[in-house]
Amino acid sequence: MFQESALRPWLALVRVPGVGARTFLRLIQLCGTPEAVFALGPDGSRRLGLKPAVADALAHPDWDGVSRDLEWLAQSGGDCLTLNDPRYPPQLKEIADPPPVLFVLGDRAALAGPQLAMVGSRNPSASGRDLAQAFAKELAQRGLGVTSGLALGIDAAAHRGALSGGGVTLAVAGTGLDQVYPARHRQLQEDIVASGGAVVSEFPTGITPMAANFPRRNRIISGLSLGTLVVEAALRSGSLITARMALEQNREVFAIPGSIHNPLARGCNALIREGAKLVETVADILEELGLPRGGETLKTKGNNLSPAIDAEQLEVLKCVAYDPTSVDTLVAATGKSPEIVSSLLLMLELQGQVISLSGGYYSRT
Repeated sequence: MFQESALRPWLALVRVPGVGARTFLRLIQLCGTPEAVFALGPDGSRRLGLKPAVADALAHPDWDGVSRDLEWLAQSGGDCLTLNDPRYPPQLKEIADPPPVLFVLGDRAALAGPQLAMVGSRNPSASGRDLAQAFAKELAQRGLGVTSGLALGIDAAAHRGALSGGGVTLAVAGTGLDQVYPARHRQLQEDIVASGGAVVSEFPTGITPMAANFPRRNRIISGLSLGTLVVEAALRSGSLITARMALEQNREVFAIPGSIHNPLARGCNALIREGAKLVETVADILEELGLPRGGETLKTKGNNLSPAIDAEQLEVLKCVAYDPTSVDTLVAATGKSPEIVSSLLLMLELQGQVISLSGGYYSRT
């Protein structure tokens, strides 16, 4: 566990406005310890080129905020790892701007295990959500931790998939850990901690969700991981920021390709054009990472059809795309009446082969 007296100056320096991770690390390199940074005084601050506002804040540390952090740690059973702590995750320590302090809820040992980041759209398609859960489940069963950002959509699907596989999942928050964002994921966060995973943040207590926080969170998601898998992403999305941070950190980037007509596939397809590894199965990821590929891999379209499907159902199923397919399109493709096509679609939906959503039917096989 953390030692309160040793931790206080680290927490105070983290709370100094204008001192981000890079400035914090530079100050530690120059001065040796947070205590020495606070002892600089006006002349020392000026010699180091610190802005007057930063120098003034160093002269007036937020000890009340530090007390709130320590109180939260004591009440929550959480932990706090500083950059000089031997328990600090080594993979994260390698990046150019590791967070000086990590707040942790759950099993801190999980942070040091092999992990794969999974990110994607907050508003994914049904097939994208299913893919994220299926990949995360198998990755967890293969012994990889699944790391994501606790957000809606692909993030939540990845966490839930790992939990269903009986494995470890880690959530990196963009707020202080005294709150849960989004609030509806409170139970999910509790499940992550209870299952042997962890929730982590570089932000102290009281820090609320702000746009500037999430790129900082994203570098931790990729930094903790051996690689980052993007499941679904638009061309302008936070997921692509995470992927590019992974590249800057010399980590692998994986992307699941999608239809050229699906706007949520354009980000993944763009990453593949730029050199990301195209992924169709978990085995593709394991091979690239040099990990064992043993066991079953995720099945692809055409080789996991239920034997209960008859010839008529199969004829319709072959015409249902991963993009929304309307009944009219299927009528034209098969030559069957709308009534027969609708009946066959109902049977296929009951068997889990297709899903009906706004815009038409999607294949799930």
